[in-house]
Amino acid sequence: MKYRKLGETGILVSEVGFGAWGIGGRTAGATSYGDTDDAQSLRALHRALDLGITLFDTSSAYGSGHSEVLIGRAVAGRRGEAVIATKAGYDDWTKPPDFSAAAIRRSTELSLKRIGTDYLDVLQLHNPPSDVLAAEETKQVLASLAAEGKIRSWGVSAKNPAGAVEALQVAGAPIVQANFNMMDVRVVTEGLLDEVSRRGAAFIARTPLCFGFLTGTIDRSTVFAAGDHRAAWSRAQLDNWIDGARDLISAASATPGREAVLSALRFCLSFGAVSSVIPGVLHPAEAETNAQASEQGALPADVVEKVLAINATRDFFVSPVRAS
Repeated sequence: MKYRKLGETGILVSEVGFGAWGIGGRTAGATSYGDTDDAQSLRALHRALDLGITLFDTSSAYGSGHSEVLIGRAVAGRRGEAVIATKAGYDDWTKPPDFSAAAIRRSTELSLKRIGTDYLDVLQLHNPPSDVLAAEETKQVLASLAAEGKIRSWGVSAKNPAGAVEALQVAGAPIVQANFNMMDVRVVTEGLLDEVSRRGAAFIARTPLCFGFLTGTIDRSTVFAAGDHRAAWSRAQLDNWIDGARDLISAASATPGREAVLSALRFCLSFGAVSSVIPGVLHPAEAETNAQASEQGALPADVVEKVLAINATRDFFVSPVRAS
């Protein structure tokens, strides 16, 4: 496993991390990846640690805190091996977000308790609106939590690349997170990665497999489990991603499955402004494949250019994207 700087925070992270939304388990509505097995999730977490994966990205909303609980159980006795990044703002998908200073502090305290630790490596504001980014009380509560030793650093998990740019420019966020994958290159085309580099900030790339579609194993016969958020996307959007994944995997000279996963992760790692890429993990075998992407390194430059060229001539988003 190779490691990269998390911007100028002084924190070093594995360039391939562990996205922990899925292990939170099923939540109300289409807000998860469905039911999960805690024993299997713990095996995946332990395997990731053994492979040198250090960045674990979670949220108080993932399983309404259950993802944090599992991470806490996995890192017990190994806390120094893990960089835990969680989020505040949403504590439960059934409730509206709360970004007040009191709520941010309360969420932090609850996350610390669930994880069983006295500090968080990174606290990220979860899709905050513009007024929250600019608010003095937001800056003050984050500074206070850092001064108290409850967080090492903070950042913003943005709804989209434009939101991440705003977090950099308005709030001076040291860390930002947004979607980035072979079917969503807006962080490149909208200048986010350039802004990250210019400021010496950190960028965490989420959804590198585009919700599993870039594995190449989802086709038109796939039926998503109850509670799986992908069931809420429109049929047109699902088909667009299925077809797009096939073409991009072919452009990378890969085959569906392990090769496709490696190509998708290596694409993100081909950009120096990326501090870490955080594919979702549910099984130990997935952690093993993901870790191999770091061993293989960046994709050849010509393959990266092919992917960007395909995106320049093709729209991978359909409007409306959600099923009614």
